[in-house]
Amino acid sequence: MTDYGHDLLFGTFVTPSAQDVAQVLDLTVAADREGLDLVTFQDHPYQPAYLDTWTLLSYAAARTERVRLSGNVLSLPLRPPAVLARAAASLDVLSGGRFELGLGAGAFWDGIAAMGGRRLTPAEGVDALREGIAIIRGLWDTETRGGLRFDGTYYQAAGAKRGPRPAHDIGVWVGAYKPRMLELTGSVADGWLPTVEYLPRGVGSLPGLNARIDDAAVAAGRSPADVRRLLNVMNVDLGGPSRGLLQGPADQWTEQLTDLALTHGVTAVLIGGDDLTTTERFAAEVAPAVREAVARERGRVLSGG
Repeated sequence: MTDYGHDLLFGTFVTPSAQDVAQVLDLTVAADREGLDLVTFQDHPYQPAYLDTWTLLSYAAARTERVRLSGNVLSLPLRPPAVLARAAASLDVLSGGRFELGLGAGAFWDGIAAMGGRRLTPAEGVDALREGIAIIRGLWDTETRGGLRFDGTYYQAAGAKRGPRPAHDIGVWVGAYKPRMLELTGSVADGWLPTVEYLPRGVGSLPGLNARIDDAAVAAGRSPADVRRLLNVMNVDLGGPSRGLLQGPADQWTEQLTDLALTHGVTAVLIGGDDLTTTERFAAEVAPAVREAVARERGRVLSGG
């Protein structure tokens, strides 16, 4: 069993459809109203069918009161890290500490290049992401005197002034699947944010991928528990016949999510599907039951029972 001990987070992965803005906002406000922890949005700036994710995040922050918000995940090749650092800190301050930073190294390179972004190989994308994270964190670090100087292969900072300081320690969550990205996640990120449908063996992939992240964390002088494990699950069906992961009745969801937390260390689950009723039932029926089950098991382990 691998339980990293993080608090549990439950949320949604909303499609930022430009053709159905009312649904996007309804899903966002419902998550806030019903007590979910996170609302996240895809980021594909080259896709005209989608709203711009950063604009949507800002608008969603103004329409909500307590729920946290994140891109899932933001495309770094189209969002310069120094500008992104200031934007993220600003939104965190304006929202009262409710922003988290989901980042990706880039995909769909034809679309990125069409928008004027630099086309990178997968290996170059990983290296660029590592540099970008260093710049972002450097600009958030307002306790270090002097401007930020960073001379990277892909990104530079020539004495950029630091700040503003975020309202809380913003988590940097990385979407990662391949070995070098998993190593980066373990060595510098605060969270790992994959989509289960993209894992080669689904949940069965988690032990091996977690181990890569753990090894990288230890090699970097960190604890594996420094990296929260999150998971997107896109193909969900709450209340239908019992089938696969998060496809079945509420008690099956509860059992599966409890196992994900205690066996695989997944303590944040974001559901897709863009269905309002599922969002409401997830918050009312599943999330409280999973919290109770995990707390009970953790208590039993601590007491030696």
